[in-house]
Amino acid sequence: MNSKIPRILGLILLTLILLSAAWVWLTLHWSYSEGERTGYVQKLSKKGWLCKTWEGEIAMVTMPGAIPEKFVFTVPEEGMAEKLNALAGQRVTLQYQQHKFIPSSCFGETEYFVRDARAVQAETPALPPPAAAQGQLRAPL
Repeated sequence: MNSKIPRILGLILLTLILLSAAWVWLTLHWSYSEGERTGYVQKLSKKGWLCKTWEGEIAMVTMPGAIPEKFVFTVPEEGMAEKLNALAGQRVTLQYQQHKFIPSSCFGETEYFVRDARAVQAETPALPPPAAAQGQLRAPL
């Protein structure tokens, strides 16, 4: 009877380890959502006591003078962090994947993982027609 207890405990422990590994794999390889965010990289730094990860922040501005909205993200690959550092000071579009319920901050402090980044060309805003700018266009009564 006593020889069965360590065997049962070992099987339970092995099952828990396998389930935990499957959970980590699932949360890192299955994305809840994907998208793009455009803004200016404000911060990119390598953080962590034990597990060092690249964490960043972009300021998304909809129009001049508006208060920027911050988007925090994790960069899982060293090469992507170098690419973002090279794009510093430019307006960039980040392609990201959202991974929910990641069990540890060793994989990143946020749930948004950047997969690609590209510089955005500055667009000049379209000017209104001259008549509209002078107030000469009126709606019919």
